[in-house]
Amino acid sequence: METCLLQFFLLFSFLLLLLQPSSAQMPGFVSLNCGGKTDFIDELGLVWTADDNLIFGEPAIISVANETRKQYKTLRHFPADSRKYCYTLGVTSRTRYLLRATFLYGNFDNNNVYPKFDVSVGATHWSTIVISDANTIESIEMIFLASGPTVSMCLSNATTGQPFISTLELRQFNGSMYYTSFENQFYLSVSARINFGAVSEAPVRYPDDPFDRIWESDSIKKANYLVDVAVGTVKISTNMPIDISNDERPPEKVMQTAVVGMNGSLTYRLNLDGFPGFGWAATYFAEIENLAPDESRKFRLILPGYPDMSKPIVNIQENAQGKYRLYQPGYPNISLPFVLSFRFGKTSDSSRGPLLNAMEMNKYLEKNDGSPDGDRIASVISLYKTADWAQEGGDPCLPVPWSWLQCSSDARPRIVKISLSSKNLTGNIPSNLPKLNGLVELWLDGNSLTGPIPDFTGCANLEIIHLENNKLTGELPSSLVNLPNLRELYVQNNLLSGTVPSGLLDKNIVFNYSGNPNIHGGGRKRKQIGIIIGSSVGAAVLLIATITSWFFIPRGKKGNSDYEHQRLPPPVQRLVSTLNENPSEGSYCFSFAEIQEATKKLEKKIGSGGFGIVYYGKLKNGKEIAVKVLTNNSFQGKREFSNEVILLSRIHHRNLVQFLGFCQENDRSMLVYEYMHNGTLKEHLYGSQGNGIGWMKRLEIAEDAAKGIEYLHTGCVPAIIHRDLKTSNILLDKLMRAKVSDFGLSKLALDGVSHVSSVVRGTVGYLDPEYYISQQLTDKSDVYSFGVILLELMSGKEAISNEFGPNCRNIVQWAKLHIESGDIQGIIDSSLDGEYDIQSMWKIAEKALMCVQPHGHMRPSISEVMKEIQDAIAVEKEAMAVRECNNSDDMSRNSVHSSLNLGSLEFGGTENYLSLDESASRPTPR
Repeated sequence: METCLLQFFLLFSFLLLLLQPSSAQMPGFVSLNCGGKTDFIDELGLVWTADDNLIFGEPAIISVANETRKQYKTLRHFPADSRKYCYTLGVTSRTRYLLRATFLYGNFDNNNVYPKFDVSVGATHWSTIVISDANTIESIEMIFLASGPTVSMCLSNATTGQPFISTLELRQFNGSMYYTSFENQFYLSVSARINFGAVSEAPVRYPDDPFDRIWESDSIKKANYLVDVAVGTVKISTNMPIDISNDERPPEKVMQTAVVGMNGSLTYRLNLDGFPGFGWAATYFAEIENLAPDESRKFRLILPGYPDMSKPIVNIQENAQGKYRLYQPGYPNISLPFVLSFRFGKTSDSSRGPLLNAMEMNKYLEKNDGSPDGDRIASVISLYKTADWAQEGGDPCLPVPWSWLQCSSDARPRIVKISLSSKNLTGNIPSNLPKLNGLVELWLDGNSLTGPIPDFTGCANLEIIHLENNKLTGELPSSLVNLPNLRELYVQNNLLSGTVPSGLLDKNIVFNYSGNPNIHGGGRKRKQIGIIIGSSVGAAVLLIATITSWFFIPRGKKGNSDYEHQRLPPPVQRLVSTLNENPSEGSYCFSFAEIQEATKKLEKKIGSGGFGIVYYGKLKNGKEIAVKVLTNNSFQGKREFSNEVILLSRIHHRNLVQFLGFCQENDRSMLVYEYMHNGTLKEHLYGSQGNGIGWMKRLEIAEDAAKGIEYLHTGCVPAIIHRDLKTSNILLDKLMRAKVSDFGLSKLALDGVSHVSSVVRGTVGYLDPEYYISQQLTDKSDVYSFGVILLELMSGKEAISNEFGPNCRNIVQWAKLHIESGDIQGIIDSSLDGEYDIQSMWKIAEKALMCVQPHGHMRPSISEVMKEIQDAIAVEKEAMAVRECNNSDDMSRNSVHSSLNLGSLEFGGTENYLSLDESASRPTPR
């Protein structure tokens, strides 16, 4: 009977096991459910682990429509401070992994402030996460070779909102998968992984891919993602097994589908995240159609600018040595643009069109080796593993230092300050601390450290040592005398003994060794007085330095010489006033007679507007000026006059039109500016001087204007919102450098207030629709206007025009229809005559669309926009160099390039950003 019961129990237990979800995942899988409380197995059979043992950050529960996966019901968020917050995962050294992080905002903070923050792996910057939609998952992936027992992923540097993370996943690869010759110096940042011919929009991943790579469906329709599919492109599929026993082992399910160019061509274009730059690229082919004995499928990959890569002929069945077998040509080192256009074209002797199953694109991300002090400080914190301060993770200095460290600004920063006061440290002073040879300050006071003071001779830069209020024993080491830069030494209230080395008493330092009953100073007392004198002198030096800094250090943005002096703070101002009875600041007040003489009685009119008329003038010193004369009967103009004088008197930047002074006399109100010789941007785009500037100059003008606006938004306290940005308010000097003008409508932002309630002012076509409806002005209103200006620079068309068609007069609506459908050529100014790089155009187009989003919180900051413009300039400079080089080539080379473009789209130029082994750029059948 007992035997039967035992057999029944075993059978029942076995059946229960069968009913459990399968979790037989590959070894080396880690799936962290960030912010979760419990572990679980999902519908794919992946085991998810809660990160509730993390001591940093706070969990949050979110709810997003149409998102049912448990791992996206929670997240973990971190303070928006100067620290970094890290996850540290165990890995096997010399093994390759896929690291994936995802971010679903879900408005967890109920603020609708879309976060922007940095993500790093160790000391290497991985990606900047920019959230633009609360309900969309942002995902980043990296392939790396583990160089140690752990890998750290850190979040830091929040620009807006709070850093957060939804999931963190680690997937281990087998053997030589994704091997490159550069893996010791570079990571692979995944840019695209595409399943062509997919039967649905659902991605292919685990368990179909045992390594849980996510293969995006080519059925997903995104703006600028796999557009321009050639006519005759059809999907095919098979149920036959595919032999995928090759290097990267794409999943069989992916290889069972494909696209075929029935008309002889497959043409695509897609955006590559993170590019331009050098990368690793692979295409995956398998012949899954039955070809008759007299049929063939032969085709070439055509990449304009890469003639050598366009030569090899692909014959899948022959290259793979059979049907239903994987053939994987790859380029382990290839320079790729941001917008990649490619074409597969059949050869003249082929009876079937080209076929494509899948492709992968990864960018080389250069590793930062981090601080050379990393191993030494790691051995220090290993003595205190349970302490909060010892668990910050990542590199000690990059991308930001641990909270208790300061580091140098070197490319490989050294630790210069350790602040571990009152951290409950016990035992001896860690032996590796004296090996930190960049150390300047050491603060270990207020702990329970025991044992002797070690030899710090190796720390030649040490200036300050705080070891007071511990339980240190032994004598003061004579080696302290040999520290050439030592100026403060605090060892009071310990258990030290013996005699103070005479050299320490003779050094000109602040030295306190009181509270050590068994230590003797050799009968010399002088240094106690030295402490008091040193403190007084230090205070005086500090005061002088403070005053000096207010006179000579630019205010607003640290380290930027564009930002001029602002008013001294009241305490310093009062002090300075004792030295100068009439400290003055402000604009020069011109007399009416001076204005009359300079303008020859307002002889030459150079402009006009709602404010009044602008006249040309020249001062006695030869300086050319523009005088804006207020219309006498304009009440609005008088108010704007006062506003502009107040604002312009306190702001100075090289990308803002310089305000020289004003005149209020004889019932006349006038503003005096520097004269801008080349007029307005509007005139150059479509005015009397129209079509006179190329694409590179337009980008440079956009960059100049963005710098001026950035100063108004971030360099002024309080910030200034321009409120009337438009092409006629961007002026050009002799050298065609752009400066923003006309602050008559500007408003001061209020500290701690997200918006300024204001009667709507601005210009039709440039006016932020959200501001118009709500009457709540923010800096994002300026960003909207600037987005319109970017569209004008691309198209050469005015913000409001009848050229856009019968049902459209607004440039935003017109441009959006073209850009989101992938037809960027439809908006590019024809006067540019093809003298531009298409990827720089795409960068500006996409950023312009972000600027003109309907809601302010969806728009980037002007700083982000400026960065994208600068990236576009870098792309354009490289392309210009290539074009110049091509123009100097002989006719035969020109004819080769021309033939490559026949029957294809217009493609961007090549880029050269990294110096990798050029021989590795040859295709390698893998």
